[in-house]
Amino acid sequence: MLELEEKLKEDAVCLPGGIIVVGSFLNHQVDPELAKSIGSAFAKLFESERPTKVLTVETSGIVPAFATALAMNVPLLFARKQKPITMVHPPYMAQAKSHTKGNEVEFYVSAEYLSKEDRVLIIDDFLATAVTVVALCDVVKQSGAKLVGIGAVIEKCYEEGRAKLGEQNVRIETLAKVARLEDGKLIFDH
Repeated sequence: MLELEEKLKEDAVCLPGGIIVVGSFLNHQVDPELAKSIGSAFAKLFESERPTKVLTVETSGIVPAFATALAMNVPLLFARKQKPITMVHPPYMAQAKSHTKGNEVEFYVSAEYLSKEDRVLIIDDFLATAVTVVALCDVVKQSGAKLVGIGAVIEKCYEEGRAKLGEQNVRIETLAKVARLEDGKLIFDH
């Protein structure tokens, strides 16, 4: 997606450890037109899969997942990182190690919003090590729903997360593929 790559070239910040900061337009401050374009792109890519729900994890996955759900006219469901007292039914739960925080994070999805009749599209901001996406896949499996696709706005190819998702046997789409970071700049894989 050319518009996204241009925004990444202009505004993304590269930190040591391969971290790409997109807070100025995607997950702290949001560029609404870019978010709308991202949602439309995912909707077009996954239209034939007929998802009934879009699933992500709070917080940075919510913007692209919401834009996708809006474009597809299906509900957005997000995994919470803390179980609220209002989650009265036993939730589906999975764990993953946070790439940016370094600790183990638990994800909770209320069972009342995800059932075996659902067709689930997972959308996140990054595909890097894939631990978050694998945890979301586990939640889908626990529910008995059908996983129909995985989308990420930005793929960090150098972290090889895509390979860890091979056993999911679903279509995986990313809108910008970063092959590597070189002298503080993003080098894209086309």
